[in-house]
Amino acid sequence: MALKHSRPLTPSQRFTTKNSQPELAKKRPERALTTSKKRTGGRNCYGRITSRRRGGGHKKLYRVIDFRRALLDVPATVLAIEYDPNRSANIALVQYDNGDKSYIIAPQGLAVGAKIVASQKATLNDFVVGNNFPLEIIPPATKLHCVELLPGRGAQLARGAGAAIELVAIDGGFAQIKLPSGEIRLVNPKCRATIGEVGNLEHNQRSLGKAGRSRWLGKRPRVRGMAMNPVDHPNGGGQGKSKGGGGRQHLMSPWGQLAKGFPTRRRAKPSNSLILTRHNGRPPRGKK
Repeated sequence: MALKHSRPLTPSQRFTTKNSQPELAKKRPERALTTSKKRTGGRNCYGRITSRRRGGGHKKLYRVIDFRRALLDVPATVLAIEYDPNRSANIALVQYDNGDKSYIIAPQGLAVGAKIVASQKATLNDFVVGNNFPLEIIPPATKLHCVELLPGRGAQLARGAGAAIELVAIDGGFAQIKLPSGEIRLVNPKCRATIGEVGNLEHNQRSLGKAGRSRWLGKRPRVRGMAMNPVDHPNGGGQGKSKGGGGRQHLMSPWGQLAKGFPTRRRAKPSNSLILTRHNGRPPRGKK
């Protein structure tokens, strides 16, 4: 995989950087594993905008991803690596030996024709990319993705392109995992995880190159609060160009919530007790 730069024959090509992925299949997705996707344009059931800067974009079919990997001890063969417009990671179409097909998140290094399996038991040679096991039988320091937070709920952690979680240890009836942010937290050791890191590592290195490509993705323009009038935004107004309106207010949302440095996580959130180290290296709030 490499970044692809175009010849600057047009203004947009001068700044466009694409992800060259020759391994992606050039065929339509598996029809039985797709469903229609209702678009809201950021509106709620009353037609009011609740999520700004959304709308338009190309039509998409939702690919149904198997995040639970509940079919145990049945080997599967990778048929294709495909693009998914609904996520940053690529997906892999796999066919089990019993004939069933499903989509999974494609980890780095998974190739067409590879054999993968999900199981409750494993030998040392089974810990290869794409296999799925409970955390309690996986060796420490292994890179993981698609990790569950509760047993049987399905993968919730490390599903984006390039994401990986490190299994630190199994101790005191809990598994300690280190998230991509640096946070170390405890989870049930019976939670399942997939070996390897998510593929499409260079997704964040791409450059869209032009405003139109953002519109294809369903993203509408964003106007800075400073550029608005005081009636429209707390940071609007001021004589000439000024940071944050007439005075030196803190940057905030139109509804007054601070935009920088303001902690949005609830202090009394129950899962705080499962966090050993926050992403900034400090203990969670309420712990010394």
